[in-house]
Amino acid sequence: MKQNATFHDLAGKSVFITGGGSGIGAALTEGFLAQGAKVAFVQRSDASDFVQEMADSYGTAPLFLPCDITDIAALQTCLDDAAKAHGAVSVLVNNAANDSRHSLADTTVADWDTGMAVNLRPHFFTAQAAAGGMRQLGGGSIINFSSVSYMMGNAGYPGYVASKAGITGLTRALARELGPDNIRVNALMPGWVLTARQKELWATPEDLQAHLGRQCLKSHLEPEDIVDATLFLASESSKMMTGQAMVVDGGVVVTG
Repeated sequence: MKQNATFHDLAGKSVFITGGGSGIGAALTEGFLAQGAKVAFVQRSDASDFVQEMADSYGTAPLFLPCDITDIAALQTCLDDAAKAHGAVSVLVNNAANDSRHSLADTTVADWDTGMAVNLRPHFFTAQAAAGGMRQLGGGSIINFSSVSYMMGNAGYPGYVASKAGITGLTRALARELGPDNIRVNALMPGWVLTARQKELWATPEDLQAHLGRQCLKSHLEPEDIVDATLFLASESSKMMTGQAMVVDGGVVVTG
């Protein structure tokens, strides 16, 4: 992975990432490893090959903890296991999500609850589990992945869009609550990042061309484009930023 910046203070830090073995999450895991951080991640699918690849590349393997993040007790146990292995978690990245398409007419109550259990609920309970250790460390950084999808008002997945809007609200509430303990909480808002999943399921030539037309910068986003912004929010380089929503979308939406 190309490193555009080095954040020296991340070396040796205990980092926990949800969904850290594929897509954007895998790029994040590699990005933190390249900075010398100790990384643990959870994922439901097997990530053993990815772990070996990282070990071969960086001389140290991330700690892969298989977990379905809808099981909050199991998720919080994984956070405890990461702290036992690497020390108290000082950087928490809530990345995992499921953006499967669905319509208003066809979504059941069970579908809605399942979506929230993946896309919003874990952000709260991982923060709950990590806050105590961060407090003992004298501070920490929580980075909640939201999306510009709700800022654009995208159709085709209303539950997902609602959950991403909820993440921004949760981020601001947690920033206020945890700020006195020097725990920063920020949201990161990616645009359309062309992961393997996106390319396989939804990235038609027509839609790609239309979306690129909405961007100020005329290059499609790749997972690596999200890494540096995440490292910045994790680092003391952003030590006076909290409660913020950082957009990385090539210039589709406008904030401020």
